[in-house]
Order: sequence, then structure tokens, then C-alpha cells
Amino acid sequence: MAITPLMPVYPRCGVRPVRGEGCHLIGERGERYLDFAAGIAVNALGHGHPHLTRAIQEQAATLMHVSNLYGSPQGEALAQRIVDNSFADTVFFTNSGVEAIECAIKTARRYHYANGNPQRHKLITFKNAFHGRSLGAISATDQPKMRDGFEPLLPGFTYVAFNDLAGALAAIDDETAGFLVETVQGEGGMTAGTPEFIQGLRKACDEHGLLLILDEIQCGYGRTGKMWAYEHYGITPDILTAAKGIGGGFPLGACLATEEAAKGMVVGTHGSTYGGNPLGMAAGQAILDVMLEPGFLDHVTKMGERLRAAFEQLIPNHDHLFEEIRGKGLMLGIKMKEPAVSRDFVAHLRDNHGLLTVAAGENVFRVLPPLVIGEEHIAECIEKLSAGARSYTPPAAA
Repeated sequence: MAITPLMPVYPRCGVRPVRGEGCHLIGERGERYLDFAAGIAVNALGHGHPHLTRAIQEQAATLMHVSNLYGSPQGEALAQRIVDNSFADTVFFTNSGVEAIECAIKTARRYHYANGNPQRHKLITFKNAFHGRSLGAISATDQPKMRDGFEPLLPGFTYVAFNDLAGALAAIDDETAGFLVETVQGEGGMTAGTPEFIQGLRKACDEHGLLLILDEIQCGYGRTGKMWAYEHYGITPDILTAAKGIGGGFPLGACLATEEAAKGMVVGTHGSTYGGNPLGMAAGQAILDVMLEPGFLDHVTKMGERLRAAFEQLIPNHDHLFEEIRGKGLMLGIKMKEPAVSRDFVAHLRDNHGLLTVAAGENVFRVLPPLVIGEEHIAECIEKLSAGARSYTPPAAA
């Protein structure tokens, strides 16, 4: 057989990690990498964090899983803690970000259904968005690379340019349920929503009875220096999706909502076999134990500013390669100048300089380190990035 035992849907590279230590990964040949990809913003506390590891070990030895037919003291405790530290009144736990997106879409539709307006089922979404790879999630994006070959997709989505408030407002009609938007686009190119755009969407929802759904799967949970990225904008959403950092590497996601937005989600409308099981809840509690410690988010902000400043110093030395810095906190991206190609540069850094980053849209490469990085990790990153920029040869211009 030609096909591999692992279905070949990923362009897997030659890096084959077998161990992690803090902000570094170690490959099967013993080679060491500075991990400024962090599982694409997942490993918020780095690798092998003792508190997270111990919590998972202890819970695994106590109670790993029970059906959602039973009461969940573990789930109730974590949900209450998230509610206490967000806009939300209620939380549905999932195994992943895309399941949180599915829950958010269903919650929005059920809200209008419960209000006697089932025709209001369309969500206005945004170009270059990435919400995951389920049929519902790829229906919410207009990117052909995720949609091709999977049609017919789920109807009920309208696509508008990101940060185009006028376009978003013009797309509202009698069937509109709300907006689904990444507060900071990740895969699409590390572009932050402008204050006018995010605040304008909130205002439009209030005026038209719509729901604002924020996808903070990548940009939430401390990644931008605040617990939630929406805090930068002085607004709150009606529904929010979280994942990645929420479990620090353990598969965990969540759909948060206000009581009003979740009014249609009654018994029997949704479910998950593993979502919210005791093992996931223990991981989630351990992450929050660390993330809510006084000074943790200040540290993220400080390290984000240091890393951005270091990039700003670096760019003029290689202005034939780098164009601009994007993002917030420790969710940063560098846009490359053509003919340089961000995906090629990521591979060059990885294979020749032991630095792991992630390619994104708009010829940007993402820098998503663990939130626990120190000055020494920033210095190591800049050293490797500088060396990579010096040794990288862009392809010939077309």
C-alpha cells in the first residue's frame, strides 16, 4: 500500500519531537529546537510544566472519565472559575476549538429560534478567517484551500473583508443572526481587529438584535497579554470560543455565552462524549492556577513588548526580507517581502537554525512562544532569527 498508516493530510516535516523541556523541544536524534510555535499557541506553559503535569497525573489516577449523564463537580468548578474571569454566564466544554465553533454556531441559531425568529440563521464572517476544519467551520470561511472538494457546505454564511465595518454593516439583512469574527486573525495573517471595527460590530449587534461571536481560540487565554483579547477593545461578546491555551496541551476547548445568548441551548440540544471530563477539567484548573497568579499576564505583556522591540531592531538589518510586525502580546507575526516566502523561511529556520515558528496567510510567519518565556529565550530567538535571515536565499522573482 502506498498510503501511510497516518492519513497523509498534514505536510509533516523532518522534525520528530520525543520530549519537551520548558520552551524547547528535543527530537528523536537528540537535536534541540527553540519552540516559538508552541503547538500553534497551545503550550501556554511550555513543555513539562510541573503543576500541569502533576494535575493530570493525579486526576488520571483518580477518575478519568464518566458520562455526562452524571453530575460533574469537576466541570462545575472550572466553569464557575471561567465565568468569574470573563463576560460569560455559562460554559460548554469541548475537546477542541472547532467543536467550540460548532457549539457557538448552534447557540446563535437556537437563540433566534427560541425568540421566534428561526429565519435569522445567517452569520456574517470574514475573509481570511480560520475557524477550524469541520464542515460547519469551513463553511464559515471563504478560503478555497479549506473548502475545495468538500462542497456542498453548510448554508448560512456571508463573507466580508476583515476590518471593513461598512461592508459588515451593509451585509446585515432580515436573515442575519450575528457576526462570527476572530478578535485577532491568526492563520489569516496575524491581523488584529481595529478598535473601530470590533466596537462597531458590537454596536451593530446591539442596534439590530444580533449576536457577536468572538473566535478567541488562538488569541484568547492570555496570549495577547490579557485574559481575553476582547478586553483590549472595551467591549464584551455574547458568545466566545476558546481552546489551545485553555488546556496547555491537553485537548480542551470551550464555548462561553451570556445567559441571554444561551437561552435556546436546553436539554437535548447539544452534547459531547468527552467534553468536560474530569481529566480535561483537571488540566484546565492547573492552567488557570498559573495564569491567574498575580503578575502572570503582566509578564506576558512585558515579554511581548520585549520581543516586538527586538524584532523592530532586527528588521532594518534585513529590510529586503521583512516588511512589518503584526499582532498583540505574544501573538506576533512578521510579514515578509516578496520574493521571500514565509512558508519557506519557516522551514529554513527550523531545518538550519533550530527555531520553530509557523507560517500564516498574507506571507506572514507567526511567532507564538510559550507564555512563560524569559529574556534568555528572546535573546536565543533573535540570535537564531538573525542567523536565519543572513543565510536565507529567497527564490528568484517571477
